[in-house]
Amino acid sequence: MVVFGISAIQERGIHMTIDVQDAIKRSIQTEKNAMNFYLLGSQQMKDPDAKRTFALLAKEEREHAGQFHKIYTGTDIPSLDTFLDELGDNESSWVITISRSISDEFSEKQALELALEKEKNLEETLLATASRMTDPEIKAVYELNAQETRHHYEMIESEYARLMGMVHESDLDTFVRE
Repeated sequence: MVVFGISAIQERGIHMTIDVQDAIKRSIQTEKNAMNFYLLGSQQMKDPDAKRTFALLAKEEREHAGQFHKIYTGTDIPSLDTFLDELGDNESSWVITISRSISDEFSEKQALELALEKEKNLEETLLATASRMTDPEIKAVYELNAQETRHHYEMIESEYARLMGMVHESDLDTFVRE
């Protein structure tokens, strides 16, 4: 059995410690929060393509939680499915953000803009966390999730462009040449 202890790092002159398993558990929770964000958003979407995009993102966030769960050695999340299906942390910034949007005049545009911001911040956090990991297996999981988060950002960006009537990236060559 591999035991992941506490690793020390220097950041901005401040000595910090990271409990790797605690970081992994927080990552599972973040993926759950993102999943709930996309589920709530998809329930509000009127545009079928935007609704499909958010539903797909919710499914992929669930898969990301599974990737982190595979490297989590804690015993407090024995069943990932049960954990993910439990009522969520309504205090998470992901859920608060989409809930505020729903309580105001909800729009797909606003939901997509919020999603872009959340995915960008998550990618940065995942990359920063990966850079602190010394175990190659754990580092690889964080790097993979950062790549997939980048893909989410690009997917949302594409859907945003479509919804706003902007030129889709696949049509750029046509418009540039004309």
